[in-house]
Amino acid sequence: MESFWNKLEKPFFVLAPMEDVTDAAFRKLIAEYGKPDVTWTEFTSADGLVRANEKGMRRLKQKLLYQEGERPIVAQLFSANPDNMEVASRLCAELGFDGIDINMGCPDKTVEKQMCGSGMIKHPERAIEIIRAAKRGAGSVPVSVKTRIGYAGDEIDTWIATLLREDLAALTVHLRTRNEMSDVPAHWDLMPRIVALRNNIAPHTRIIGNGDVQNIADAKNKIEESGCDGAMFGRAIFGNPWLFTGVDKDTISPDEKVKTLIKHISYFQELLTGIVSEAVMKRHFKAYVYGWPGAVELRSKLMETNNLDEAKEILSTVTL
Repeated sequence: MESFWNKLEKPFFVLAPMEDVTDAAFRKLIAEYGKPDVTWTEFTSADGLVRANEKGMRRLKQKLLYQEGERPIVAQLFSANPDNMEVASRLCAELGFDGIDINMGCPDKTVEKQMCGSGMIKHPERAIEIIRAAKRGAGSVPVSVKTRIGYAGDEIDTWIATLLREDLAALTVHLRTRNEMSDVPAHWDLMPRIVALRNNIAPHTRIIGNGDVQNIADAKNKIEESGCDGAMFGRAIFGNPWLFTGVDKDTISPDEKVKTLIKHISYFQELLTGIVSEAVMKRHFKAYVYGWPGAVELRSKLMETNNLDEAKEILSTVTL
């Protein structure tokens, strides 16, 4: 069966997996306001999906909740245990996901201590085992990887080449090293080397660039100049469910932003209240409410609220 990746028209634009950001509520909103070509879930522990108690399992499965309107939807997993990756990939396939992605780029120290995320860059042999285990569990569901150009330096010719030899459906490369975190500009000038390597090793693997992609116009320029197939948006989605329509969010009226934030809160209450801390929404308050007279005062009030009902009450009385 042909992978959905091979059916995407180029260039394509995808939504990054971001912990406590691209949750079920925000993804539902984004799909409604301007759907990306491919959507990722938050990254989810494969070990947890196998070993968690009932409460933990409920929380983890909520990360994997999605709406039909989000398709194609990719579940992102992490683990250094091949057996657990195989079981978790099978579960995601059974849940109806269109793809399974393995996180080999997260720089969080807690994740790294598990030999996961960016920690996997130091253990290429284990990375190969994990990819092959995911494929066994996924069956016909395509497997992809998201990673970085290296750990402390440029490891494109070693690390990226190793991944490409594993016959991935897609490979997303955050164009910074692990040690650079997000403290330097993304090295988009290195993408042509990655594309050339792909062309030589695995011509069918889709290559997605990640890092400092600001808007659709910027993404198109980066793709055209570098030769990759698609671009992944991360931080640019904050407060901007309109991102994938190409509309400049600064042209969205304050009234529309407030109404959209109220809807975002409602989706969170519908899907996540009682499972995820409502405090997660406060980072979104700052992203939506800025740039108009009274925005600073409104944002301060929202940040002081004790629950989302209080926040909605304040927002419902705003006059702009």
